[in-house]
Amino acid sequence: MNDGRTASATRSAAQDEEVTRLVQAAAAGDHQAWDSLVSRYVALLWSIAFRHGLNESDAADVVQTTWLRLFEHINDVRQPARVGSWLATTAQRESLRLVAHRQRVVLSDDEAAFDGPDRLQAPLDEGLLAREQAAAARAALDELPPTWRALVELLTQDPPMTYEKICADLGVPIGSIGPTRGRCVRRLRAIVAP
Repeated sequence: MNDGRTASATRSAAQDEEVTRLVQAAAAGDHQAWDSLVSRYVALLWSIAFRHGLNESDAADVVQTTWLRLFEHINDVRQPARVGSWLATTAQRESLRLVAHRQRVVLSDDEAAFDGPDRLQAPLDEGLLAREQAAAARAALDELPPTWRALVELLTQDPPMTYEKICADLGVPIGSIGPTRGRCVRRLRAIVAP
């Protein structure tokens, strides 16, 4: 049992070193390092944006703004090995900012205007809703063509897989991943839409 923990710790340390090296290289202007960081974390950023109920256009804005923030502040990242957490936190804040911007409250004398649920608060039956949503998502995923389903599963791995690894696993060109992901998202939304 100790060997499993040691191997996991060794793997984690190696991943931390690799991420630190990528962040430092990206800060120095290495385009391949930037591409590797994007490949590693882009699926995470999209999932955070979609988790806030944003549409595809708004989610794309959140993802793009998050990468812009990293570009602007890459030299300020105190723990380069934790850049994934930094990106996730930034995407969370950008998503909340966008939701708040879209949901600005307009004061009114009409009391009924304030009777709706607060979208920023967790629902009362969050556990039940989460299980229902997970079941609906799995059912929708099962309706996708096998290659699309495999792509979605690989894109949502934690930690995220690189596009190069996904291409190798699926045997598809790297340029097809983005457009196929977009088609998958649209199809999944159509399946689960009421």
